[in-house]
Amino acid sequence: MFSKILIANRGEIAIRVARACKEMGITSVAVYSEADRDAPHVKACDEAFLIGPAIPAESYLSIEKIIQACKDSGAEAVHPGYGFLAENSDFARALDEAGIVFIGPPASAIDAMGSKTMAREVMEKAGVPIVPGATEPAKDLEEAKKQAESAGYPVACKAVGGGGGKGFRVAMTPDDLAEAFEGSGREGMKFFNDDRVYIERYLEDPRHVEVQVLADKHGNVIHLGERDCSIQRRHQKLIEEAPGPHVDEEMRERIGKIATDAARAVGYFSAGTIEGMQVGDEYFFLEMNTRVQVEHCVTEEITGVDIVREQIKIAAGEELSLTQEDVTIDGWAIECRINAEKAHMNFAPAPGPIDVYDEPSGPGVRVDSGVKAGSEVTPMYDPMVAKLIVWDETREAATKRMLRALDEYEIEPLSTLIPFHKTILQTEQWARGETCKDLTEDKKWLKTTAPEDTDIPAPADGEAEKVARDYLVEVSGKRFDVKVIGEATGFAAGTAPAAAGGPKPKREKKAGSGGGAGGPVLASPLQGSIFKLEVAEGAEVKEGDLVCVIEAMKMENEITAHKDGKITKVSISVGDAVANGDPLVTIE
Repeated sequence: MFSKILIANRGEIAIRVARACKEMGITSVAVYSEADRDAPHVKACDEAFLIGPAIPAESYLSIEKIIQACKDSGAEAVHPGYGFLAENSDFARALDEAGIVFIGPPASAIDAMGSKTMAREVMEKAGVPIVPGATEPAKDLEEAKKQAESAGYPVACKAVGGGGGKGFRVAMTPDDLAEAFEGSGREGMKFFNDDRVYIERYLEDPRHVEVQVLADKHGNVIHLGERDCSIQRRHQKLIEEAPGPHVDEEMRERIGKIATDAARAVGYFSAGTIEGMQVGDEYFFLEMNTRVQVEHCVTEEITGVDIVREQIKIAAGEELSLTQEDVTIDGWAIECRINAEKAHMNFAPAPGPIDVYDEPSGPGVRVDSGVKAGSEVTPMYDPMVAKLIVWDETREAATKRMLRALDEYEIEPLSTLIPFHKTILQTEQWARGETCKDLTEDKKWLKTTAPEDTDIPAPADGEAEKVARDYLVEVSGKRFDVKVIGEATGFAAGTAPAAAGGPKPKREKKAGSGGGAGGPVLASPLQGSIFKLEVAEGAEVKEGDLVCVIEAMKMENEITAHKDGKITKVSISVGDAVANGDPLVTIE
């Protein structure tokens, strides 16, 4: 077994791996960027090394710097977590050449599964069902049109090296293909340094069901059942659960065999996930993630298997500690991703400081977090700051437990998806086990997930700023929590704050559409950089027309006109950095 492991990641997954190391008696080594000097993952490890500035390309994505940190620390192995270099075959090979063990699959398996087209070809030859479409990238738009006609509209344009919803664009009709093809290639180049795109049929409302596999270097391959990850936005997961609400024993056995066959087909070892689309009783291979998944926690909760520990043991050459017959599924687990996003503003990224941080606890509650009170969530990295996981005997009971835990979770003043999760978990669609796509793509419904304090009215010209204050009031011995909205100066007459030194008043937030009530200025709803500008002064626009694209927290966010009118002023240029509330354009 290893004596020292370097964790080439940050946030909650770095802490998760560090905990596994501590329990196994292994020294853990953290790496951190200049922006993460005080991050919790740094303190969670036994040693820590600075590897560069906040920009990922110069720190967490720098193979050279991470290998140097291994040499400086004497680490024998590297756990990559997920994201960053976790599925980078060049990284795996570089570690091997340096005599350092990669806690993951062989580079050949990463190559085979990292290329979506190669993976489809391998799976097709292995007899694994795939979504109808191409197994080769389209050389140009003309070839993409032929692939689309063969697959049948609607189609998905997918970056060959894509993943996590990046490089995924949908063309509902032939008229949409050029824009989708270009956008997919652009994201593929930006996030994976590969602009190749292929076309496959787009399944409009399938269930996203994936199977967790474990394989060792001795030929043993097992699966740990399935997870349902159908609640998504922009093809990125929001809520995961295990087992799948529409998977019976027959399907579990069938898709489990598909998953283990797929792993064997590429000589796989380590933890991995076969992702697929469930349409009724049909199941199609989608892709293989050659790493530990964000949502591995729900599988751990229903099987009792420590997936990260198994990864480490496999990398050290040990056999799996259990057989397929040993795997049992007990109860139901749900995971909510606590992202720094504003769901009510179409999931706009919302980086910012955390002043108050208090996690839920109690029976069946687990929190995997990468932040604390005093942390700053920057726009440089992924918006996920924590994962809230619950377990109970049934799906209904687990849902109630999750709602209780969400109520206990306090993160202030950072905007998170907690209000969204509370709202969607109480819908009939969730209770029926639907994909909830009709809700997550409905901007009007999303506005109903706004946190309470966003209802504070903006002050009119000349009026004082409005704030919300929470008070504790007792009437005839009964306690009441009261929210008072008023001017920022002084306290409401005859009342006192709920607690001395308690939370600061919640100030009125800037409306994301710059005036919200039809004002002329369209303001930025988030912090980021201008990636694309679609209008010029003098242009006529309709409400909903695309104005610009802002890149923030690894996502492209389309900003649309909030009213009909003429562009009288453009306050931005491509490449500009903008803050939440900064003017973008004026429409009169």
